[in-house]
Parts: sequence; C-alpha cells; structure tokens
Amino acid sequence: MATAVESALREALAGPAPGAAALGALRDGLAAAGGPAALGRRQRERFGALLRSLAAAAAEGPEEPAGPWRSCFVEGPPGLALSALLGALGEPPGAAPRAGRRLQPIVEVLERFVREGRLAALMWEVCQQQARGGPAELQDALLAGVVALPDRVSNSLRGRNPAVFFPQNYFPLLGAAIVEVLHEISASLRGGSDCSISFVSQVLGKVCVHGRQKEILSVLVPRLADLTKSDCIWQRICWRLVECVPERWMEAVVLGFVQRAPGADVLSRLLGNLVVKNKQAQFVVTQKFLLLQYGYTTAVLQNLLGYLSLDSLRRALLIKVLQELLETWSSSSAVKHSPAEQQEYISKAILICLSHLKEPEIESCRQELLTSMMEGVKCHLDSSLPQIRRLGMIVAESISSKINTDGPVLKFQYEEDDEARELKSLLVQAPSICAVPSLPDDNRNEKADAALPLTSESNGKSHTAATHVVSDEESDAELDSDDDLTPYDMSEDKELKKTKAPVYIRDCIEVLTGSEDTDKWEATVKALESLVRKNPAATREVSVELAKILLHLEEKTCIEGFAELRQRAQVAVLTVDPIPVAQYLTSQFYSLNYSLRQRMDILDVLVLAARELSFPKVHGKIKHVEKPCVQLLPGSDSSNDWRKIVDERIKSKTRRFAKGPSQVQVASGPNEFNSVAGHFFFPLLQNFDRPLSTFDLLGEDHFVLGRLVHTLAVLMYLAVNTVAVTAMGKALMEFVWALRFHTDSYVRQGLLSCISSVLLSVPAEHLLNNMTEELLETQSWLGDVVEKDPDGDCRRLALQNLLLLENLKKKLNKTVPS
Repeated sequence: MATAVESALREALAGPAPGAAALGALRDGLAAAGGPAALGRRQRERFGALLRSLAAAAAEGPEEPAGPWRSCFVEGPPGLALSALLGALGEPPGAAPRAGRRLQPIVEVLERFVREGRLAALMWEVCQQQARGGPAELQDALLAGVVALPDRVSNSLRGRNPAVFFPQNYFPLLGAAIVEVLHEISASLRGGSDCSISFVSQVLGKVCVHGRQKEILSVLVPRLADLTKSDCIWQRICWRLVECVPERWMEAVVLGFVQRAPGADVLSRLLGNLVVKNKQAQFVVTQKFLLLQYGYTTAVLQNLLGYLSLDSLRRALLIKVLQELLETWSSSSAVKHSPAEQQEYISKAILICLSHLKEPEIESCRQELLTSMMEGVKCHLDSSLPQIRRLGMIVAESISSKINTDGPVLKFQYEEDDEARELKSLLVQAPSICAVPSLPDDNRNEKADAALPLTSESNGKSHTAATHVVSDEESDAELDSDDDLTPYDMSEDKELKKTKAPVYIRDCIEVLTGSEDTDKWEATVKALESLVRKNPAATREVSVELAKILLHLEEKTCIEGFAELRQRAQVAVLTVDPIPVAQYLTSQFYSLNYSLRQRMDILDVLVLAARELSFPKVHGKIKHVEKPCVQLLPGSDSSNDWRKIVDERIKSKTRRFAKGPSQVQVASGPNEFNSVAGHFFFPLLQNFDRPLSTFDLLGEDHFVLGRLVHTLAVLMYLAVNTVAVTAMGKALMEFVWALRFHTDSYVRQGLLSCISSVLLSVPAEHLLNNMTEELLETQSWLGDVVEKDPDGDCRRLALQNLLLLENLKKKLNKTVPS
C-alpha cells in the first residue's frame, strides 16, 4: 500500500502540473493505505510539496488544476493541507492583498475544510505528534493559522468572506472540534495509550485571549459540564485541558469559564484545584478578579467564591481572600479614593465569603473579623455619600451576625430598598439549581445543610412552626389578661377643646421661650409660619430675635413633623426680612458652640429662602414655577439634580420653531433675590479655611463642607440675571480652585456643580472679559478629572462642564466679527 502511494506521489510531481489520473491514483492509494496517518516522513514531505503546488496553481495559474485536486486537501494530512492553503492566501493579517490572484478557489477549499470537520482531525494529528515529540515550529504555525483563520480570509477577501468564517460562526465550530478531539483523547486514555493535550489547550487559550471566550465556551462549557457529571476520566481531561494553557493566556481562560459556568459546582468540576496548582490562576482568582477589577456581575462573584469553598484545599484561599477583602474594606484611604461601584463590589464579595464560612473557621478568625468590622464601619460612616454609609452598615451588620450568634448584634437604621435586600440575600446560600454532585465532598453536603430549606422540606415544617407561633401568642394573651379589672365607661366623654394659637408675633416668642404649656407650644409651632407671612411688618421688628429662637428651638413634645415645621418657619422669617436675618444666619454658621446639624439647617434654610425669593410673585402669592429643584437633604444625589439643572437651562435657551398655538406664558414678576443675593452668598465664603475648636471644615467635618459647596452652587444658580452675579462667579471660581484636589468625592461633586452654576448664570461676555485665565485653568483641570477621577459622578459632571465651555467658545465665535 505504501508503495502505491509512493508511486502515485512520484507520478503527480513528475510533470509541471499533476494530471487527473495521477491525482485519482493518489486518492485511491491513500484510502487503501488507511488514510494520512499511514504516511511516513518522506511521503509526508512529498505530499506537502504536492499540496503547495496545487494551491499555487489554483491561486496564480490561468485556470484551476485538472482532476479532483480539492479532495486532496480534504482527504490528505490536515496540517499540511492547512499550511498549503494559508500559504496560497499569501498575506498575514493586516497586509494588503496582491493583485492578480485567484483566491476564490482557495477560500472554497478552506470552507470545505472547516465544514467537513478537518479542524478536529488537524488538532488530533498535532496531539499525536506532540506525544511523539514533533517539531514545535510547525505546531506554532498551525496554532496561529487555526485561531486567525477568519482574519486571514477576511483580509484576503477584503471583508467579503463566506458566512462560515464570521467569528460568531467559526469559533463555535472550533469549540465543537475541540470536544471531538477530547473524545479521541478519552478513547486513547481508556485504551492505555498516552496522548498530549497541550495543543488543544493552546488553541483554547489563544482564542480566549483574542476575546472570543463567549463564542467558543458557549459550546465547550455545556458539553464538558455534561461529560464530567459522573466520569472521573473526563474530569481529569478537563482539568488537564485548563492546566496546560500557557500562563500568558490563563487569565482569559479562567475568566471565560467563571462567566459561562452555570454554578459553583460545575466550575469546580471543570477547573479542579487549578488555583492551588497554578500560581498565575491563583493570582487571577484571588487578587485580580476581586481587588483589582470590579466590573463583573454578582453571579460571577458567587461562582468564583463558591468554587473556592467547595474543596478543603481551596478553603484556605477563601479565608485569605476574605482577610484581604476586609483589609481593603476597612481602609480609610480605599473608602475615600475608590469608586462607589468598586466598594459595592467588594462589599458583595465579603458577604458571599461570609455565607460560606463554617463555625470553626469563624471561631479561628473572630477577633480579626471584629477588628476589621470596627475599623471599616467607622470609615464608611465618615463618608459623605449615603450609598457608602449604607454599604458600611449592611456589611457591619452581617459580620456582627456571624461572630455574635448568641449575643447582641449591630443594628442600623437605613432605607430598605431592593439594593439593600439584594446585599442581605447574599449572606444566605441559596440551593444551586444547576449544580449536580459529581464526586463525594463533605463540604458540599454541609453547604446544602446550611442553605435555605427546599420547598419539599419547608412544606412539611411550616405547619409545625405556625402551630408553635400560635400557641405562644395564646399563652401570652392568657398571661396579659386580667378579668378582675373592668374598663371605665368612656361613652359620654367629650374631646377637650383645642388650644388656640397666639395671634401676635411677640406672643409666639413668649410661648416658644418661656411657656410650660405644651399644648400651647405645639399650637404655636404649627401656626408660626402662616402668622409670619400674614404679618410681615410685625415680623420685621423682631425678625433676628425670632430667627435666633428658631435656630436653637428643640422639640418639647412628640409633635409630628417638627423639623419641617421649624424649617418652614425659618424660611418664612428669612423671606420676610432677608438682609438682617441672612446676615445673622451666615454669621452663626462659622460661630462656636453650634452642632453640625444646626450648621446644616442654616444652609438648608438659606437655599429654600433663596429659591422662594427668586420665584415670581403675583398679588402677594408665590407663583409656582417649574424650576429644577436641588435637594440638599441627606441622601440626595446632587449629581442627578445638577444634570436636571443643566438640561433645563439648555432647554430654556434653545429656540424651537413649530406650528400650532404658542405656549402659555408664565406670569412674571420682580426677582426679589436680586438685591439680597450677596448677603446670602459672600459671608459663606469668608471663613471656610479657619478651623474652630468645635468645627473644622477642611478636616474631619468634610460632610458639612460638601453641603456648603452644594449650597453655594445653588445660590450661584439662583443669582442668574442679578447685579452681583459676575462678582459672585469670580469669587466662587477662586473658592473652587482652592479646594479642587479635595479627597472627598461628595465635595468634588459640589465643586463641579459650582462650575456648572458659574457657566450657566454669569453672562458669556462677562465670563470672557473678567475670567479668561480662570476658565483656561479650569478647562485643564476638568480634563484631568474626566480622565483620572475615581468617582463616576465627578467624571460625568466634569465632562458636562467641558461641553458647556465648548458651547461658550462657539457662542463667542458667532458674536465676534471675522
């Protein structure tokens, strides 16, 4: 048989072009010999020379070779066939194709090569050669050719490649070919023959590092998950497949498996103890995925950390990961300089780790957990961002519940929304729907016991639990009841007359300062706002005294909405007599012996009163105009409010031409904030950098500094079209420039909001005439913020300001004559 193949090869290579008879004889001889595997080294060399001559003749000759030349590429040695076809294409990816070449026949043969499963034959051939110590150079060339085949074809045809070479079609076919090769390897191992898998691992690694994990693993992972359910040989093949991936490609492969695996149990079957054996995989899993990156979903985190918990050798890494996560979580520097998204990601990872800890492991690191909890919750509660504070509360509660199972635990008050419920749910392991047990593992049994009961179990237990609850309630009711005591007859009782509120402002002052009658005090607090607005002349006589009383007023009874009633009364007093009351409040903001709550109340009152004064009034009543509202209460998202402000202002300055009835004009009136804006604004800028014994804006009281900055931004915005707006804008730009590198993200958001206010409120010609240098410096700083600031809201606000500056330049170019 070998002699027949040898003579057919010699005859095919004898002339300038092989004839149809010679090619037919070669096909018959090859089939009789048992296929390409029966060829010797010399015969393979001649077969390769023949394939290269056929490919060159098809690409460069005036017409295609005669006879069944295409079948020689499909039925011959696959490695030699692919090398010859790629050589005929001629250009590596990125090079310009040469003119005058007939590439369509070559591409058609390549398409047939892929569709008829020759990729699997090629990989199996290389695996056998590696087991026998074949040349590495040829294997590297085939590896590059297999992975880059769509790019090579697309480059040669300038994008007009067949559908099979689209990446979304080609790489799933390659994944199916890998599964076919793994079947061959499995059969070889069961037959007692040794075989190498490294080439398949290299193909998988190179495809994943090129960004095609989704396409190839969408085929590979489900098939391997099914094959490894109960077959230990398939599990070893799968483990070896991943272990043999070169280290430079390991990260992409591990990430692909983690993202595509339907559960931690499946991931454990597919990867085995890879993180214990391979240092690169260990670094990627325990450091890079958790501490250096934060864009992965909660399901990926659950897969990753669940995988670490499912084997006794890997649980040591789980404890190490938890310690490093807690170290980052409790670092004040990390809390200040990390994006909120990353801190949420780390918090989720900590909660998932805690859900996998067993009692002996908790006992061994109880003190360390307690220390980290105390340090971390302090760092988070010091943050100005409500989201960060709530994350700290939830994680601290979770750690406390784990380390104090029998004693009191931490409990905070915060809003229970979907995000908080999702975080808390991570502390309880849910039974895995997709997981199928493969090997005996005590850890998995314990995990199942720790998880929530399944429906079949819970149905049986729920009735018993409900019975116990009812019996307990009944017993309590019996203990609390006392038949010897009979209720009073209250059928003829009448409601007491309500206490009348004072009619005069001075009477209100007397009640609020000296009266012991709580009913009268409550009535006064409720009626004070309307009384002030109805009697502006009387209020002006005692306005500062009344503002002082309201600033120090404390709640005597449990009156509903006391804080809001007091604030509305303060706003009413300030709007009735703006200048003296504003001077008093702004002077008290930097005075000694005030609480942070009182200082923030002053800022809120100034903002609300400025908004009211800036609204037009008709017949003495405020005309409610649709204007963007900047809420300065705790928990507000200033960046969202400021985006509304900019959108509204841009909308108001955009001319629209449309048919139909014109819009109803809103009633207008004098802007009362015009003459008093400076009294609200400038005193707040004077002493911010002077620390007091009880107050340090540039130190630990950065939350109040953030509120001050946002207040200044709102006042600047409301001062549009006022006389003092240009001076206010220049002063505010200097204030922003002094604090632009502040470490707190809430403060930086406020500073960027101040820039927006200046650009929106100060007339363009005044900006360009009086603040040219400041604008150029600000533009450079905004560019750095967009590129380098860790906070996403700061980056968005900076980009928004850059767009406003660009619009300002365009406006200048239109107004200046050429």
